[in-house]
Amino acid sequence: MTLSIDTPAQRLHALRQVMTEQGIDAWLVPSSDPHLSEYLPGHWQGREWLTGFTGSVGTLLVTRDFAGLWVDSRYWVQADKELAGSGIEMMKVAQGQQILAPIDWLAVNHSDHATLGLDGAVLPLAAHRAFRDRLGEAVTITSERDLLEEIWPDRPALPQAPVTAHDAAFTGQSRAERLAQLRQAMNEANADTHLISTLDDIAWLFNLRGSDVDYNPVFLAHALVDTHHTRLFIDQDKVPASLSEALADDGVMLHDYAEAVDALARLPEATRLLIDPARVTLSLFTALPGHVTLIEAFQPTTLAKACKHDDEIAHVRAAMARDGAALCRFLCWLEATLATDETITELTIDARLTAERTRGKHFISRSFPTIAGFNANGALPHYHATETAHSTIEGQGLLLIDSGAQYLDGTTDITRVIPVGAPTPAQKADYTRVLKGMMALSRTRFPDGLEAPRLDAIARAPLWEAGLDYGHGTGHGVGYFLNVHEGPQVISRGAQPTPQTAMREGMITSIEPGLYRPGQWGIRIENLVANRRVTDDIEPGADTFIEFETLTLCPIDTCLIEPSLLRDDEIRWLDDYHHTVFERLAPGLDDETRSWLAEKTQPLAR
Repeated sequence: MTLSIDTPAQRLHALRQVMTEQGIDAWLVPSSDPHLSEYLPGHWQGREWLTGFTGSVGTLLVTRDFAGLWVDSRYWVQADKELAGSGIEMMKVAQGQQILAPIDWLAVNHSDHATLGLDGAVLPLAAHRAFRDRLGEAVTITSERDLLEEIWPDRPALPQAPVTAHDAAFTGQSRAERLAQLRQAMNEANADTHLISTLDDIAWLFNLRGSDVDYNPVFLAHALVDTHHTRLFIDQDKVPASLSEALADDGVMLHDYAEAVDALARLPEATRLLIDPARVTLSLFTALPGHVTLIEAFQPTTLAKACKHDDEIAHVRAAMARDGAALCRFLCWLEATLATDETITELTIDARLTAERTRGKHFISRSFPTIAGFNANGALPHYHATETAHSTIEGQGLLLIDSGAQYLDGTTDITRVIPVGAPTPAQKADYTRVLKGMMALSRTRFPDGLEAPRLDAIARAPLWEAGLDYGHGTGHGVGYFLNVHEGPQVISRGAQPTPQTAMREGMITSIEPGLYRPGQWGIRIENLVANRRVTDDIEPGADTFIEFETLTLCPIDTCLIEPSLLRDDEIRWLDDYHHTVFERLAPGLDDETRSWLAEKTQPLAR
């Protein structure tokens, strides 16, 4: 290929040429990799390379005379800006429908006997089945080739970061115990072999961590576990000899990463293989020989990983205290600096906050790119300041900061809104309604096993009363020194309330309602909570109920509250929360920050 491919328009032209040569009428590019990850190594960021759109979620469909990128409401403003001049049309889609929405479009607009091409190595098996059901026999789906290989000359290589053992002081369970737990679940499902490709499940199962994926301490690998053997398919150069020996002692044998497909193809007769169609790719599925008996079920490690043990929750509490102290030092500095002539930008916010976290014990990295959005930028839920496009924090307005960190003993994610200058009555009203939603859900008790999506309306109700709403979900699961976004639970009206989304004891989840005024300001208030069993006020023989323990420790700015909108019980909850924040954080703070925190955690006055 000698054509210039420096711009999205040129890259689309190159892709269409290859599509014509291969007899492909439409080509689909999801935001995915062979492990169906959220954050992708550069090698699989093909959708971003083709379009120039830098958001984390979106699905591209290219035909010979059309190109569309499907994104949900979190990204509409960003996509509209980044796609300008690319020849790619932004297609608005309801949250959670990015994969199927372009297929719906294709079903209506395809020509007779059309061929849809896609890379089966990055498409979930469940999605392929949904495509097949929607398109019927009128569209042929081909999935054997990755056309990006033919047009992407400087495609990044696979990452080579080393793999390490997660410190045994923090793991709670040994590798052998987790493998035994998995084999018991396999036996209960009448399976003798299980394929795992999702990276956080693999890291959790083997008590290993890496840095192949930005912000998530995971590494590229597949795992194949049977009754007597455990195979880990990984670039063996990443694994130190001592760690390889420790794995072998636990019966874990290392194989090259590229050998996973061949290992599946060689599974013996009478194999009863457990797979989760939502968590394995089409290419892995098609490698299986016909004599393998498939047992399709929810992946056991996903639920086991989500339900943290008591000692893990205890470690997370300690991580939250260090994270809260770092946030307080940062916020104390920010308030003092805003009163001077020193220039502060959104980039300054990220750098200073990260520096404060780095001072804490067990800090590893940020858990996602910091969102620091002032005024109109805060109205973009996934805004990210860059060197070429960012705002200075000055004048009057609202500064939204959504940030988090990875520690050896926990993962954090918190959002706070800071007033710059005197807030307006409209800003106070918006902020207070969002706070009411956050508090309402934080105080909720519900039956053990309730599907998480059903909780979403509780946080929205105070906003709905005023005719207001927000376009993103209310809460996501959070890993334990793992992915900041973790299933199976998700608090979102866009998610289906299935048995797999049930809320269980030990899960850690975010609560983060918001409100966004395009071109003006954005508000989101986020804490992390842990599910714990209700033990008080329960009648003998009553059903098991779950309540939330708030884990996040950082004051909620009361200067933005309109007290007349709060009930007495809501004020009591906020005052109690602030009392806990001060009690937990004050002993570890310097005098200046402790004094600042004492002021910020005073009881709210009517």
